[in-house]
Amino acid sequence: MSAVAVLDGTTNGYAVPLPVPRRSPQPRLVSVPTGESVREVAQPALRLTRAGRLVLTSAVVLVALLVAFVALTGGAAASAPAETVTVQQGQTLSEIAAEHLTGVSIATGVSMLQDANDLASAQVQAGQTIVIPLAD
Repeated sequence: MSAVAVLDGTTNGYAVPLPVPRRSPQPRLVSVPTGESVREVAQPALRLTRAGRLVLTSAVVLVALLVAFVALTGGAAASAPAETVTVQQGQTLSEIAAEHLTGVSIATGVSMLQDANDLASAQVQAGQTIVIPLAD
């Protein structure tokens, strides 16, 4: 019964060395300069972290979207002062359209005045202030 061998830790009958755990290198003393021999390293004025870059990028994208929105919606046209008229006694919307919107027909002018002033009908009352839209 001696012909049976246990091969734990052996290869082809030869002993295999077990791995030896590596020791960490011993700490070594390092000479650190002191006094006048120390060189002063200038610190950077600004150091952006990942979160800082994210905030900065988000702010730039937000400003760009705001500028694009104002440019596409005609923000400059909205800043022009609008002309207003106070309705006199007996004056109609068609008379106001004929007097102030000369480049368009009276029917189109009345429609433009209704749209600009959110009027449901062509009826106006004395003392009412009407905004005159810019004719295109």
